[in-house]
Amino acid sequence: MPTLKISNTVTLDENEIEITAIRASGSGGQKVNKVSAAIHLRFDVEASSLPEYYKEKLLALKDKRITKEGFVVIKSQQHRSQEQNRTEALERLVELVKGVNVVQKKRVPTKPTKGSVNRRLTSKKKHAGKKKLRGKVDRDE
Repeated sequence: MPTLKISNTVTLDENEIEITAIRASGSGGQKVNKVSAAIHLRFDVEASSLPEYYKEKLLALKDKRITKEGFVVIKSQQHRSQEQNRTEALERLVELVKGVNVVQKKRVPTKPTKGSVNRRLTSKKKHAGKKKLRGKVDRDE
């Protein structure tokens, strides 16, 4: 029973993943009508053995690879060999599940320094003065 390692405590059984070989789209070649080298991976999040935390986070993601029904769909057709595409699809699934557990750092808002504000305003005034000199000249005086 092969498993995919997500973290030290979380693993994913490969029997829960549905993998089908399909013909790759794109430009043709000699073997285009004979070989099904692309891989179509489907993974049912709700029926999986993942912990509830992972399931909730995965289903909450705004990712085009996750359907409304709760399936993760990954298509891999980068390589010529079916085995390489299968490996890449599984790696992408693992990366997606691992990415759920990463906590984003809270952004600390910063302010520009007084010196940089002064430099910017001085530069703007200088540029505005240059542009003003390019305008029409009044000869009424």
